[in-house]
Amino acid sequence: MTEATEREVGRARLRKEDARLVTGQTTWTDNIQLTGLLHLAILRSPMAHARVDRVDVSPALERPGVVAAFAGRDLAEGLGSLPCAWPVTEDIVMPDHPPVAVDEVRYAGDPVAVVVARDRYTAADALEAIEVDYTPLPPVLDLEAALAEDAPLVHADKGTNRCYVWPLATGEDYAHVKERADIVLTRRYRQQRLIPSAMEPRAVVVTPLPASGEYTLHSTTQIPHILRIMLAMVTGIPEHKLRVIAPDVGGGFGSKLQVYGEEALALAVARRLGRPVKWTESRSEGCLATHHGRGMIQDVEIAATREGRLLGLKVDLLADMGAYLMLVTPGVPILGAFMYPGIYKMDAYDFTCTGVFTTRTPTDAYRGAGRPEATFAIERIMDELAAELGLDPIELRRRNWIRREEFPYPSIAGLTYDSGDYAAATDKALALFGYDDLRAEQQKRHERGDPVRLGIGVSTYTEMCGLAPSRVLGDLRYGAGGWEAASIRMLPTGKVEVVTGTSPHGQGHVTSWSQIAADVLGVPFEDVEVVHGDTKAAPQGMDTYGSRSLVVGGAAVHQAAVKVVGKARKVAAHLLEADEDDLDFTGGVFSVKGSPEARTTIQEIAFAAFSSHDLPEGMEPTINAEHVMDPENFSYPHGTHLCAVEVDTETGRSTIRSYVCVDDVGRVVNPLIVEGQVHGGVAQGIGQALYEEAVYDDEGNLVSGTLADYLVPSAVDLPDFVTDRTETPATSNPLGAKGVGESGTIAATPAVVNAIVDALRPLGVTEVAMPCTPQRVWQAIEEASA
Repeated sequence: MTEATEREVGRARLRKEDARLVTGQTTWTDNIQLTGLLHLAILRSPMAHARVDRVDVSPALERPGVVAAFAGRDLAEGLGSLPCAWPVTEDIVMPDHPPVAVDEVRYAGDPVAVVVARDRYTAADALEAIEVDYTPLPPVLDLEAALAEDAPLVHADKGTNRCYVWPLATGEDYAHVKERADIVLTRRYRQQRLIPSAMEPRAVVVTPLPASGEYTLHSTTQIPHILRIMLAMVTGIPEHKLRVIAPDVGGGFGSKLQVYGEEALALAVARRLGRPVKWTESRSEGCLATHHGRGMIQDVEIAATREGRLLGLKVDLLADMGAYLMLVTPGVPILGAFMYPGIYKMDAYDFTCTGVFTTRTPTDAYRGAGRPEATFAIERIMDELAAELGLDPIELRRRNWIRREEFPYPSIAGLTYDSGDYAAATDKALALFGYDDLRAEQQKRHERGDPVRLGIGVSTYTEMCGLAPSRVLGDLRYGAGGWEAASIRMLPTGKVEVVTGTSPHGQGHVTSWSQIAADVLGVPFEDVEVVHGDTKAAPQGMDTYGSRSLVVGGAAVHQAAVKVVGKARKVAAHLLEADEDDLDFTGGVFSVKGSPEARTTIQEIAFAAFSSHDLPEGMEPTINAEHVMDPENFSYPHGTHLCAVEVDTETGRSTIRSYVCVDDVGRVVNPLIVEGQVHGGVAQGIGQALYEEAVYDDEGNLVSGTLADYLVPSAVDLPDFVTDRTETPATSNPLGAKGVGESGTIAATPAVVNAIVDALRPLGVTEVAMPCTPQRVWQAIEEASA
């Protein structure tokens, strides 16, 4: 038996997953080929809002190769409404959400009919034969106008476009605090809609077994376990008859944290036809039909003393729900409610979010889910306050952030931050950035009237990660818990299988979980295999989102491995004829204290348990173990991101000159994976700041519906990133980890926009709407000069 010789946690291991992925030995959902496979195509509404008067699918049935075609009414029986698992208030308005529209379409892209054919292209071509008569209805696009008494209604039967109002007021009364403030600033920020652009489009394959009524569904999903439960409810198929597999999944960023109508439709059609069915979206279809992210108006007011001490914060949000409530649509802005105060101390906090229905694609979780929006608002207005007070932005933050010795700290929003050191992260970032030198250069450029201005952007953030504490989620009316499950199987040959309820789609779970298990068990990293993403092979789990995988799922792996060692210790004590307390366990070896020659490895114990020839009395012949982790608190990564941007005032072009980020993500399992997550997150944050926006015309048509119109930054559009870390371990899990999947996205956007505004502030510019395109920057300069 081999023994581990070097500690794995903290080691920059190359990912186990990569060899298979880069050589194409993968199982993407669209790669799956089955005998008798049929292909599904969906006819989508070209109108944002209309009554459906007639749908005739019979012309499509006449096309060669077409097997079946269905209108919404044909599929209504046996298909329930798509689920929303987060009714955030008791009186929330929750309209039905049919997978295919029956009487009315409510956004451009709303499904109207389905064609099933022997190949994908025949199915797609047959869509043009379907005849649909529409009566146009007025679109609902403006969030404020949608709340007017005479506004046209997205759901006429509900009598309102207001979905909910969710308030949170903590600390002192904000109005009283405002009265004693020396300065009160009010700003309006706009979070534009974003279209998730994962490398792999969405796809689903359903394989029925008619004889037993069983179904296997492969999907490009982040949430196989949740998807199984919800599809059972939508279709009426018994949960134990439905197996969901998330095979290799090429990214998600929240867009695959969803129960989509296409998954329910594929299941319904496979059930009706008794044959396997596949659907794969095109890129342009994905722009219309994959849920969007962000989409809100933020009215922010901050009150402070003339010395720069924060007194209170007031936030009023209008959040665009889109046409329907999808899985967690209403809850996404509510997650941000707890993060608007950021890392700062204050006396009062007043927050209200109003959810609004519009005739646009539904919104839902997108990397960061509410927390990037919150961080943007507080970090932007902190820069505005610093400018108003004549303070350096860093100095204003120093005067107000929570100090290291104050942790654990009850935040004004009601959370308890367990650990952190904002000063250490900021000091390291300033040194790496060369902050003072850049400020000096900025001043010289200003004095000589350089048309290319230099701006310096600051973003000091924290976020709530590890979406987990079930009791807290219950208090927020979330429809599920936040626990995570793992089990460890010690095989007779000494190899190890880790079964996890998390479902990776690029995060490196197989590598990190192997490192965690190898360290606890004292076995070689290469001897650990990770099983995931299959509700039959890994039946328990709450899946992957909200930077919860490591701090909840990885912690569950750690604890399950600790239980294995505990069981193995009993067997070792029996075999070595010693008390359990007299045994040392190091590097996978049990030895008797004072008699190191009396030893046995954990692999040998695994075989002894399998053979069961000589086990302690009453012990079952296994040392396998499982653990369900449900932390009592979130985890709170934090950090400081600094961005230097050069802005050409003659063209409006903004170029990132340097970017430095120092993040504290707690204890690091694999530095290489952390670096990758930070780089990817920062890229997406820059994307929102400079490039990405889902644009609709006045009729509600998506005009940025292809990757030719919707700009996603590539590697050549991004600067080199300088990254580093500080470390204050989390206290909410045994690993001390805090999570890193969303930190870069949360921090980057305000850092970039603050830099652009900082460059242009001497010209009178105090705001540039995102994305900060050359046209918008140039226009802001022109308006300020006028």
